[in-house]
Amino acid sequence: MSKPYHIAMLWVEGPLSYVEQLCVQSFLDAGHDVTLYHYGEVERVPEGATLTHGSEILDIDKFIAHGRTGSMALFSDVFRYHLLTQLDHTIWADTDAYCMRPFITETGHFFGWESDHHINGGVLGLPRDSEALAGLLEMTKDEFGIPFWYSDGVKARLQARKDAGNPAHVSELPWGVWGPHAVTAYVHKTGEDKYAFPTEVLYPVAYGNRRHMVAAKKRPKADRCLTENTRSIHLYGRRMRHFLASRPEGLPDEGGLVDHLLKKHKIDPRAAPIPVKEMPTAEGDEKG
Repeated sequence: MSKPYHIAMLWVEGPLSYVEQLCVQSFLDAGHDVTLYHYGEVERVPEGATLTHGSEILDIDKFIAHGRTGSMALFSDVFRYHLLTQLDHTIWADTDAYCMRPFITETGHFFGWESDHHINGGVLGLPRDSEALAGLLEMTKDEFGIPFWYSDGVKARLQARKDAGNPAHVSELPWGVWGPHAVTAYVHKTGEDKYAFPTEVLYPVAYGNRRHMVAAKKRPKADRCLTENTRSIHLYGRRMRHFLASRPEGLPDEGGLVDHLLKKHKIDPRAAPIPVKEMPTAEGDEKG
């Protein structure tokens, strides 16, 4: 059996909240080496994780943000494709991916279905010679490109804008265009979708049920989503932080799943509160 893969994450700048601390610590406690890449000052990083400047992977002075939400998920997408192209034996994990069991793969492929329609890249392993990875990296070189998987009608409208000298920038396109939508399209195109895990492995709790992980009375429903095959739980970072911040003291319910996991990994949520104003992060998980 292969040894656990090295885990790479990105947090552009700012202090980690207890949500990100929990996720980083979960990988460390599962036996993974973890590197957290950053571009600005970062605080509250769990002991044992390696903090490395992002320029080691991608030296850049302009971060691409989504036009409507301001999310830097687009930049995070670019960063992870560069990283996976450069590093061996590495799996990417967003800072809202909680590790249940060690990540092991014989082929280098490690990703899964989030829904009936999309393979998410919040946890993403692709071998360096992956055709899908090469396609994803090439795609991000053109910020005004027209996604090949769009419908003929949408492609025609985007082409008309380009022909008129007003091409649509990627930041104007719907959320996920360079993330789960692209990952799904490219692994289908190359046939690598055959490696995709079912939802129970990496995304057992659906986005619409994310609050079940916080509320104590919903704990049984959240627990029923977890199986012996579950390797990770997606915590839906920005949305989860926003919900937690709205609660008394910014804390999850005593006895809820998130509370249970915090106690399991000895994370004190009061020592790493969720900021009222979000700092720039780089998650690719939010829904817009």
